[in-house]
Amino acid sequence: MSKERLYIFDTTLRDGAQTQGVDFSVDDKLKIASALDNLGVDYIEGGWPGANPTDTEFFQNKHAFINAKLTAFGMTKRTGRSADNDPGLSALLNANTSAVCLVGKSWDFHVDIALGISNEENLKNITESTKHFVKEKKEFMFDAEHFFDGYKANSKYAISCLKSAFDEGARWIVLCDTNGGTLPHEITKIVTEVTKVIPGKNLGIHAHNDTGNAVANSLAAVWAGVRHIQGTVNGLGERCGNANLMSLIPTFFLKKDFASKFELQIKRENIKNLTQCSRLLDEILNRKPNKHLPYVGAAAFSHKGGLHVSAVQKDPKTYEHINPEEVGNSRNIVVSDQSGKSNIISRLKTIGIEIKVNDPKIKKLLDEVKDREFIGYSYDGADASFELLARRIISEIPRYILIQEYDVSVKKDLSGKIISSARAQLEVDGEKIICEGEGNGPVNALDNAIRQNVDKLNKYTKYLKDLKLVDYKVRILDTGTEAITRVSIESTDSKGKNWFTIGVSANIIDASFKALVDSLDYKLFKDKAPASK
Repeated sequence: MSKERLYIFDTTLRDGAQTQGVDFSVDDKLKIASALDNLGVDYIEGGWPGANPTDTEFFQNKHAFINAKLTAFGMTKRTGRSADNDPGLSALLNANTSAVCLVGKSWDFHVDIALGISNEENLKNITESTKHFVKEKKEFMFDAEHFFDGYKANSKYAISCLKSAFDEGARWIVLCDTNGGTLPHEITKIVTEVTKVIPGKNLGIHAHNDTGNAVANSLAAVWAGVRHIQGTVNGLGERCGNANLMSLIPTFFLKKDFASKFELQIKRENIKNLTQCSRLLDEILNRKPNKHLPYVGAAAFSHKGGLHVSAVQKDPKTYEHINPEEVGNSRNIVVSDQSGKSNIISRLKTIGIEIKVNDPKIKKLLDEVKDREFIGYSYDGADASFELLARRIISEIPRYILIQEYDVSVKKDLSGKIISSARAQLEVDGEKIICEGEGNGPVNALDNAIRQNVDKLNKYTKYLKDLKLVDYKVRILDTGTEAITRVSIESTDSKGKNWFTIGVSANIIDASFKALVDSLDYKLFKDKAPASK
């Protein structure tokens, strides 16, 4: 039986750019577009040419995409102008893309309130805009904005908006749940009814996530007949976001009901790049990845409870719906005070430590973890600190940089500026090295004191030059002036490897220092730096 084709339309660069706090540069857009093209999506909506300098410049670049069609976005012509004389439509033609997507109203309430025109004028704008681009041999798509709300309010008019574009040659009619309030059973019912008027092979879905159902709504729409799916990487988008392509794409490949019926342009082997694609976007946006994202999140295949881990060791299918490697992710066995022997053994295997099940060092490590978590440590999110602890107990870790003493001070000058400074005495191969630095806080000053003097560290200089502190979190575990403080540090390097370390103390500087030292030690260990003499 031949499979039906599904078409993936990515709108990260346009609809995703409307996310609060997101501001793509042209270079950002080029990097994301390249990753999407390599993944194999069918369409990349690059933005709105003429609407802002960034989008205009992006379309002026020459794009040699291998798989995707670059798509320009705009809106239907304005009332009172012909399509030929509408500057917005002219900007889309000048963008020189083979595909154009225009948004237009399909809810009579919006036509009246937002546009302030008659229903007939809106239909004319859709019709003439479609004719304009079809005449120019563009692959034309009509985004029927607010379609589902419009259909529920006035189904006859909503359908007439779709037909105004379809009857004039639109390739795709995209049904938009713009407010994100429609539920899966409604999507199924309405799409089924629409397919009686417009063939499913010409229908698309554009779902927003305001009820947390964007992915479910997109799947329901496909099952009901649509063959074109719009969404974004990581579900980026305005308000609560858009349908997450990082969930939809692997579902189409890895879930039997969809995989047996549909095929995509994306190659089967390319879905192993999904996790990398997801994290690339977060890296470009300089934001911490959501580790709880389905399929691609760092916690998507994490196991913490001892019974779960024991079962997963026997067969991962006991608690995993797919093999994580299929989407480029990996299994993570969490070590915490809830851990059992199974967690420890499995985690040790993950980091390359082979040990016999009855080795007494396993119990020693487990007891140490529980004792430390009792006083405030949490190895559940501190992979590097756990590995260092495990290797120190079970095997050994070379001694690298010995930090003899440090001094941190905070003062306020006459101008009211607060200055934090730090001085640390380090030792490498018996040689004492003084490092000094300033920062916007005591921890930053201590970090800078070491990082800015990395050239003094002799044989460790080349290993630490690319070390970067990504995130720093402080949690007060008890109340009062003698409260215990837990500090978590996320670090990275030029290889793109991220690791997490932790420190606990009654003193915030000391807790930070412990986490920072673990970060340095882990970097040197994983890069196979030589021990200090």
